Amino acid sequence: MKLSDFKMLPKGKSGLLGNQAILNFGTYTLSIIDDGYGRDQGLYEIGVFENGELAELPGVTDPDDQVKGHLTESDVNAIIMKMYAITRVQPTQV
Repeated sequence: MKLSDFKMLPKGKSGLLGNQAILNFGTYTLSIIDDGYGRDQGLYEIGVFENGELAELPGVTDPDDQVKGHLTESDVNAIIMKMYAITRVQPTQV
C-alpha cells in the first residue's frame, strides 16, 4: 500500500486547484493533497477525518493538529501503512 497505488484526482473543475486522493480506512478517512503546506517544494499535506470530522490520530498527526504538511511521498506511504496498522482496514479510494 502506497500513494502510487491510488490516483490523485483534480480537486476542482477549473484546473487551478491541486489534486487529492481520499482513502477510506473504515471509521477514518485520509485526505492527501498536493496543494497544501509544502506545495512550493512539490510536497504533500494530509488530513485525518473520523466519521467526517477532522481528527487527531496519534502516530499520524501531531497533538492538537489534524493536518500535517511538508510530506514527501515516502512520508505519505508511511502514514498509509500506519493508518492500516491502526485500523486493520485495507484502504479504498473514495
